[in-house]
Amino acid sequence: MRVVIAEDNALLREGLVLLLTSAGHEVVAVAGTGPEVLPALLDHRPDAAVLDVRMPPGFRDEGLRAAIEARELIPGLPVLVLSQYVEESYAGELLAGGAGGLGYLLKDRVGRVDEFLDALERVAAGGTALDPEVVTELLTRRKESPLDALTPREREVLGLMAEGHDNATIARTLVVTERAVHKHIGNVFLKLGLPQSDSGHRRVLAVLAYLNNQ
Repeated sequence: MRVVIAEDNALLREGLVLLLTSAGHEVVAVAGTGPEVLPALLDHRPDAAVLDVRMPPGFRDEGLRAAIEARELIPGLPVLVLSQYVEESYAGELLAGGAGGLGYLLKDRVGRVDEFLDALERVAAGGTALDPEVVTELLTRRKESPLDALTPREREVLGLMAEGHDNATIARTLVVTERAVHKHIGNVFLKLGLPQSDSGHRRVLAVLAYLNNQ
C-alpha cells in the first residue's frame, strides 16, 4: 500500500513512517504543514492518506480541510484522520458525504499497532473505521435522536458496526451468534429508515444518518 502521511509532530510522523514500512507499506510522501498536504496527495495519489486534523500554520483544521478537498479532486481517496481529542464536528464534517474509505481515530490508537493497521487497511479497502470513543460520544451526545428507538443491544451492534467490524467480529465481541447480529443490524436499518438494499457502505450508514441529523 502506498501511503502519504501528514503530521506536524516530527516524532509521531517518523514513528508512523517506521510503523508502516515495517508492516510492508510504502510511504511515498510526508507533510509537516497544512499547505504541503494537498500537493502531496495530488502528486502521488496514494492508496491511502493518514492525516492529522490540526496542522501548522493555524493549528485549527488544516489537515481536515486538505482531506475534504483532496476527496473532491480525487473521488474515493481513502483517508484516515488522526485527532488528539474527540471533536464531533470534525468527524461529522468528514463523514457527512456518506462515502466509504474514511476513518477517524484518536492518536493514542496508533500505539495499538494491530488496531491501527487494521483500521488503515479497512479504510484503504473502501470501508470506514471510527474510533470507539468517537462513536460513544456521537451516540450519547443528543438526548433526542433517531437512535432513541434502538434497544441497548442494537446500540452496541451499531457502535461496533461504525468502528468497522464485520458480523463475525461483532458476534465474538458480544458473545452471540452471527445470525443474531444479522437480525440486530436489520432492526437498526429498519428503525432508522435506512434502505437495507443500499449497495454502498451499509456498515456506517446508521452513524452517518445520525451525524447528518445534527
